[in-house]
Amino acid sequence: MITFSDIEAARARIADRVFLSPLAASETLAKLTGTRLSLKLENLQMTGSFKERGACNKLSFLGPPERARGVVTASAGNHAQGVAHHATRLGIDSVVVMPEATPLIKVQSTQSLGAKVSLVGAGYDDAAEEATRIAERDGRVYVHPFDDELIMAGQGTIGLELLEQNPYLDAVVVSIGGGGLAAGVAVALKETNPKIKVYGVQTRAMPSMKHALTGDPALAGSSRTIADGIAVKRPGALTREVVARYVDDVVLVEEEEIAEAILVLLEREKTVAEGAGAAPLAALMNRRLPVDGRRVACVISGGNIDVNFMSRIIERGLVHRGRLMRLRVRLPDVAGALASLLSVVAATKANVVEVHHDRAFGTELGETWVELVLETRGFDHVDDVKAALTTAGAKLEVGARG
Repeated sequence: MITFSDIEAARARIADRVFLSPLAASETLAKLTGTRLSLKLENLQMTGSFKERGACNKLSFLGPPERARGVVTASAGNHAQGVAHHATRLGIDSVVVMPEATPLIKVQSTQSLGAKVSLVGAGYDDAAEEATRIAERDGRVYVHPFDDELIMAGQGTIGLELLEQNPYLDAVVVSIGGGGLAAGVAVALKETNPKIKVYGVQTRAMPSMKHALTGDPALAGSSRTIADGIAVKRPGALTREVVARYVDDVVLVEEEEIAEAILVLLEREKTVAEGAGAAPLAALMNRRLPVDGRRVACVISGGNIDVNFMSRIIERGLVHRGRLMRLRVRLPDVAGALASLLSVVAATKANVVEVHHDRAFGTELGETWVELVLETRGFDHVDDVKAALTTAGAKLEVGARG
């Protein structure tokens, strides 16, 4: 098990090579979460994620013979970029195996940082099997993305920085995939001040660490998630031991809640976060943790998100917040019917985003369906729009909340 001394040694090893990220207080999000909240902005790292801390520590520790063999790793993206960046800086040849569904920005960034990239399998576990095979075949050093003491110690340097940036913290919230971040940060904090609470956050779509800790069979399944950075089916054996000892609780958030947190960070804090990076804020926004009124640091662990994917997440977040609604209206197929419908919508001050006029499918002769997508100001406004249309005699099918 890693020790506080391991983390101190890691900090000395990476001090001049990894950015000391800011801890920024947020009054807006403090009011939203009911806490005294600060954001640890690891999305500002050179590779856009905390992962380069562990990668830098591991690669810097390798001796000349190991460096000469080259390295290989598996990653959904952030660890890949950290390994690629620091391997290139140290003159080490690197190969990275990534899942086929990895966001394009992470693939391109990893390649631009000097690694050879291979896309294999549906998820991290498939990529990890291929990376292990390459290590055995080619004699490369396998750089595990989380289940490695040097990796955990590198991630733990975030905890040391938090203690210096705000020594009065009551709680720290981090996302959990394989568990390297939570393990390292928890050791750094708890070995300094055991009173600090450390909470981990996973998506309900893939609650692998929560399942490993509780054994609850209801948590054994997995599915696709917008938080690809924590989409790990099996947490590490080393990380699980540390998390079980030092992390106070692991809570789950929904996909829609993560999307909403991404949107809130972008809209209110002008901060770009990927799904894994926004998960801790999602837990705080939805009051999953007993931290009301407390001094809390939320680790925004990464910001590497594909622009096209971001647009879809933003739309999903808008729906979840009542900022976007969809409805179908059955109208008589006569001149002026659509204009009358839109005049009612205009009177409610909802903004029309899309209009689809359907005569051919699912309608009776003499009638037509009109599907509208509208920008709204929240669920009260959604209800106002529905009430206005109903009062005007419109026959509605509404999908306002999803």
